[in-house]
Amino acid sequence: MTGTETAKCLRCGRTLTSADSVARGYGRTCAAKIRRANVVDLADFQAHQVASAHELIEDGAIVAIRSRVFRAVSTDGSESYLCHPANCACPAGRKAVRPCYHQLAARLLLAA
Repeated sequence: MTGTETAKCLRCGRTLTSADSVARGYGRTCAAKIRRANVVDLADFQAHQVASAHELIEDGAIVAIRSRVFRAVSTDGSESYLCHPANCACPAGRKAVRPCYHQLAARLLLAA
């Protein structure tokens, strides 16, 4: 980051000043809220999906673009998808057999 750029919290959009917060992508308060967001019902998700959703959030690879609409990056980073807690444009989300991990990440962020 150069001197003219400022890092913004991926959850609330506030300016990040702490080096730890900049590295994390979230301010201290938002990071704590995300950690506490484990109240989301995980019954529809497999263990690897839960781990992938947490990783997506920790890596800052899902960003709110509207109040309940998010842009999420694919696992390999080559594509991005629009997602919502109820649906997702990724290949797994389009199959709609079960919710994808992008949807879980969106649910977790909204619960935070």
